[in-house]
Amino acid sequence: MTTAISLKERSLLGLKDLSRDEIMSILNRAAYWDSQSEKVVPILNHKFVVNMFFENSTRTRFSFEMAEKRLGAEVMNFAAAASSVEKGESISDTVRTLEAVGVDAGVIRLNPAGVLQELAERVSIPLVNAGDGNNEHPTQALLDLYTMKQVFGEFSGLTVSIIGDIKHSRVARSNLWALQKLGARVQFCAPETMMAPELAVHAPYVSMETAMKADVVMMLRVQLERHSEGVFKSKAEYREHYGLTEERAAGLARHAIIMHPAPFNRNVEIDDAVVESEKSTIFKQMSNGVPIRMAVIERAMKG
Repeated sequence: MTTAISLKERSLLGLKDLSRDEIMSILNRAAYWDSQSEKVVPILNHKFVVNMFFENSTRTRFSFEMAEKRLGAEVMNFAAAASSVEKGESISDTVRTLEAVGVDAGVIRLNPAGVLQELAERVSIPLVNAGDGNNEHPTQALLDLYTMKQVFGEFSGLTVSIIGDIKHSRVARSNLWALQKLGARVQFCAPETMMAPELAVHAPYVSMETAMKADVVMMLRVQLERHSEGVFKSKAEYREHYGLTEERAAGLARHAIIMHPAPFNRNVEIDDAVVESEKSTIFKQMSNGVPIRMAVIERAMKG
């Protein structure tokens, strides 16, 4: 029983079930790693971690790999396209095979929601969620939180607008669960076909005009390819109604910041000039992914 509890505490499957204190502990440890001048601090020397990406990724995978190598871990990168998964092997059998060869932890990104929880119950190594269908993306939300904390110092009283394809967004869900625990107010803005109605009991859907009055405006990538019956005829029409245009950005509060988990479509959900504006924290978010993931990997592999 002790081993199982320890393993559960070291894994990071999502933020919905993580306490406020646990979230703050990760953010504080990330700040520690962020303050270190040494490029590599080999506290995970002789430890092996495997990055298992069953779904394409650039930023998340490279960020995890950088974090792992900065901690001195031996890193194995698994690509589904070059594995036995292509021969019909199940994801579960693949993960258990990697566990059997001696890895100490696994970072995993999956398309089907719900599979990760089942995997965590079947293996005896800690797992870190690097994106779980449209369920959660905990490390993305943690780096978003860390960025907000750098700017505002605290979360209590902040209003955060999350705008775009809420229906398919794991980023929106992880941010929602965490921000509310930390005292922030979350509100959504989305076209009707991109709403997740089940989340309305947790955060209200507001107009674009209301969404622009927030302290934090978080834009989501337009995933028009996932909507067979969209209400918009073109990307230009989406931009007109729900894009963060230069005109809308100019009306934001002086202290407000603009966020985006990336990848982003310039001049669709966010104008090119807005990406590069002083209010934008988009590239800072990417940078903050490394210390956050260092804290998460250290938690997983050292406890």
